[in-house]
Order: sequence, then C-alpha cells, then structure tokens
Amino acid sequence: MEFINRQQELRRLNAALHDASDGSAALAAVWGRRRVGKSRLLTEWCRQVNGLYTVAEQSAAEIQRAYLAAAIAARFEGFADVEYPDWRSLFDRLSAASIERAWRGPIIVDELPYLIASDASLASTLQHWVDHAQGHPCLVVSGSSTHMMRGAVLDASVPLFGRANQAFALQPLKAGHLADVFPESSGRWLVSAYAILGGIPRYWELAERFGGELETAVDSLVLDPSGPLHSEPERLLREESPPAMHLRPLLDVVGNGAHRLSEIAGRLRKPASSLSRPLVHLQEMGLLRREVPFGSSPLSGKRSLYRIDDPFLRLWFRVVAPNRAALAQAPRETRIAIWQRFSAGLESEAWESLCRQAVPRLTSSDSNLARLGPWEPAQRFWQGRLPEVDLVARSIDGRRLLVGEAKLSGQVQKHARNLLAKDVSHLPGIAGQEIVRVLFVPEISSGETEIDDVHLVDAGVVLRALRD
Repeated sequence: MEFINRQQELRRLNAALHDASDGSAALAAVWGRRRVGKSRLLTEWCRQVNGLYTVAEQSAAEIQRAYLAAAIAARFEGFADVEYPDWRSLFDRLSAASIERAWRGPIIVDELPYLIASDASLASTLQHWVDHAQGHPCLVVSGSSTHMMRGAVLDASVPLFGRANQAFALQPLKAGHLADVFPESSGRWLVSAYAILGGIPRYWELAERFGGELETAVDSLVLDPSGPLHSEPERLLREESPPAMHLRPLLDVVGNGAHRLSEIAGRLRKPASSLSRPLVHLQEMGLLRREVPFGSSPLSGKRSLYRIDDPFLRLWFRVVAPNRAALAQAPRETRIAIWQRFSAGLESEAWESLCRQAVPRLTSSDSNLARLGPWEPAQRFWQGRLPEVDLVARSIDGRRLLVGEAKLSGQVQKHARNLLAKDVSHLPGIAGQEIVRVLFVPEISSGETEIDDVHLVDAGVVLRALRD
C-alpha cells in the first residue's frame, strides 16, 4: 500500500530537524499503538531527509549497543569497529562523528522502550546528550508502548521531561483516506469498510487484496482462527511494555455493553474506585474513550460512558471474543452468519461516530451546512428518559445549535419527519438559539436533495471532511 497522507506529522518532524539545523538541541518523540504506522512514517521521512533509521531489539544492553553501532556504521564507516562499554560512550562518539561531517541528522531510534527496559540509565544519558547538543544531530525516538513512551518523555519526574521539541501520539488515519486505497468504492461501502477496519493502515493494507469483497476480507482476516487479525487485541495488550493483559477484562465488559462505571465495576465484581487508573491507561493506549453528554462538563464523571474507541476492536469484542469456540469449529458460511448478526449495529455506531467527527471539519465547499457554522465538536446527548440525540453542536459564534440524527437506512423522508417532530427543548443552552436540523444518511437520491427545514449530509460529504 502506498504511503498515505501524514502531512501534519511530517511537518512536525521537519520542524524538529530545522531546530537542529539552527544549532539547538532537537529531540522528537513519537508514540502510538502497534500497526498505526509509526515505522512507516519514520522510514518515509528518513528517506525524504536522508536520515539514519535504526530499530531496537529486545536484548541485553551490550547487544543492543552493538546493533545500534552497526546501523550507525552505514553512515559513519568504522563506527561498529569499537566496543562501547556504556551508552554515554556511544552517543559521545556519534556526536563527534556528526560534528566532523557537519551532519545534523536525523537519527531515528525506533522502539526506544526496548532499550530503556534493558538499561534504565539510558534516559539520563539521552538527557545529558540533548542538554549539551551543540552540533549534535536531531534525535527522534519512537515506541509502541504508549505507557512507557509517555513516561519516558512527558512525566515530570523523568530525565527527558521538557526536552522534546516535538512530542506526539500518532493517531489512526482519518476515514476519508480509505478512498485512497479503494478509489472505486461508494461512500456507503467505505462506511461499511471503516466499521471493520477502523483507521489502522496495516488493516487497510491487509484488506486491500480482497478489493470490494468485505465478507471475504472480514472472514479471512478476523473470523477465521488462522486469520492474521484473529488474536489482534491480545497481541496489542501483550506487546505493551509492561504487558497489559490484565486490562483485557475491562475491554470484554465494555465491548459487550457495560458502559457506565458502575456497570463495569459490577460485572467485574470490583469497587469502582479501583478502576480509575486502568481506564485511564486504556484511554492513553487509544483503545477506550470516555464520553460525556452534550452540555456536561468534561470533568464530571457522573454521566460518563466508556466505549471502545476503535471500530475494529468493537467488532472483535462483540463478534469474536464471545463466539471464539463457535468460530473455531464453524465453516466459512457460519462464521459470516455470526458476523452478520452484529454488522448492522457496528456500522450504525461507526456511522454516528464519523458524522460527529465530521461536523467541526465541514467546509463551505462540502455542504451548505458549513455556512451556518463553523461548528464546535459534536457530542451525543442523553439524560435519563429524555429523548436522545445523535449529534448536538454549537456554532462558534454561539448563535445556532445543530441537532442531528445519523441513519444508515435509506428512508430519508421518514427520518426527516421524525427529526422535525423530535422535541429538543430539553437540550442544555437551547434558549435563544436558532435550531439547525441535520439528517446524516450515507446516500441521497436525486429527488431528496432538499427537504424543508432539514439539511441532508451524505457519506461523500462526511468522508471528504475527514481528510487531514
């Protein structure tokens, strides 16, 4: 699969390299879950700027230094001919060689957590190196262990805190870029694909060879016990550093419908107070999200809901985890039938999420709706027995309130009538606001482009908005 987008991330890396060219210390840190494309981003950038890419191994510190020295020798001949007794000696020589050649990098060390796990003193060595970096090359460190990478760079108690010129988590690709991989597909098909693959480029790459055959793709990749993604969530948790398998039960209960903290605690038979840190850990890993209703303070936990954030993981915990024994013994037709029991619900949830993501990104070229904005981020509204609303967003100027519903079925006229009839007087802050009603449906026929008092937005508009 071709390298897709990542323009914002490339600009940030280039900014770190520019800092090094000015003679300043330059450290950049990138982290994110496995398969999200960190190594692909860094190798692509390394090629563009003629840098040096290295990747750490899980081994003893002495072996790791020998491997790193061998990689550096591709740039500085003879660098690996010396045995380095500690990290300080290796980086000091790298500095001297870089200054002699006037080479400002970057040098990229992928999977930094492997090195720190073998020798915790490396963090202090890198701090000293960055602090005395006159003439040193730009250093970029990366890792899949979100917990350790955040701890190595962002924790106020660690040596590298405050040293990184650029530090960011690499996020999944926006759904709109699925059209780059499947250019002949309809917007409705892309929504279905996103409900399976999410925004993880490695999953897109695996699915690419199946073309438009989603049933074949989901069975071959996920449902079939021999498929490469059949045990993917377990691999993600196991390869976190330290391993995070103890978090698996949380994902199981959330994936199967327990969204309130009290419900999660009840199913696990644990006090709610003991779950705060594990829930935050899963949010930092990008596996779980905390959702609050429109009009509530983000700091308020009383009405918060926890949901699996990644569409692929939602599919896995709803379809694969509770049916693993059946999937192991079933033929292809039965496996697909099991998936189809849940596919409509998974697609609806993915479509709602995409619509909410798109609202603040709408431009006037995409939709007339944008001319009434721009809009703040959209949220769902729920409270007790009051009517729920899929999307609510306030305009930036504070004069309008967007009230929207996201529907997958093609009954546009019926959905529009229901939206017009829905009582929204209970929404927070609605007094004095102009109400803008919006119906999000994947496809709009030629005769349904205009409905009085309801704006229509289709998948094409949503997906175009979701491109970086």
